[in-house]
Amino acid sequence: MSEAHAQTQPEERLEIRPFGPEHMAAALTLSRQVGWPHRKEDWELAMAVSDGVVATQGDRVVGTACCSRFGAVTFYNMIIVDAALRGQGLGRRLMEAVMEPGAGSEMRLTATREGLPLYEKLGFAATHEILQHQGIARTTSPDLPVRDGSVADIGRLAEMDRNASGLERRDLLERIAVQGQVLLADGGFALVREFGRGHVIGPVVAEDAAVARALIAEGARRIAGRFLRIDLPEAAGLSEFVESLVLEHVGGGTAMVRAPGPAVDGDYQTYALVSQALG
Repeated sequence: MSEAHAQTQPEERLEIRPFGPEHMAAALTLSRQVGWPHRKEDWELAMAVSDGVVATQGDRVVGTACCSRFGAVTFYNMIIVDAALRGQGLGRRLMEAVMEPGAGSEMRLTATREGLPLYEKLGFAATHEILQHQGIARTTSPDLPVRDGSVADIGRLAEMDRNASGLERRDLLERIAVQGQVLLADGGFALVREFGRGHVIGPVVAEDAAVARALIAEGARRIAGRFLRIDLPEAAGLSEFVESLVLEHVGGGTAMVRAPGPAVDGDYQTYALVSQALG
């Protein structure tokens, strides 16, 4: 066998197929391989609002890629390639397969440093940075009143979310609300749920930074003494405040867009994401 044939043979055996429930355990193993904190429940939440593909090599799942359609915007996420197969073009094949359902929509994703060159080649352009903060939350009190909400509020909150982000995510927000807590303030809301190593606050949607800080402070108060994560758009300007809650800046990603639609110009702003995967 020639050297060239030996190099191409592994890729020739790769197949791209739809992501099904039977692939969930292998996908979880892949995400752990790259150091992501996702639990099975976190994968299940993402896949409840997503379609996806897997790359298989024989009986092994060696790659995943998913897309989540939220109205006129599609998010691409959970894009993972087995370490042994990186640098062979598999990431591009996965992305090209999963981008087909999003044709005609605005396309968004949050890129890791390693994935950034591929996404640029596929026509995505960087828009801003996402700052990941996490740690053991400390007790604090909000400066503005925050009260409990419920699943019954999700219709109204989904409208706030759409006003802030342009995303139609009622189904996703409702699923999160069933699992976690809904926090309401005059002029905004936040959701708190279990995720990864502990809990996450997100999204946080508010009319201004003061309301967002109150919602985050109340979320941290409820999780005080336990592990908490929050992902902030850099432009939200809340990184210093979040660090005061002992949530250290530990990394993040680059928000990117392809085929952008009209700019969102609403009365609300997204101060924290649902997740880097789902915006």
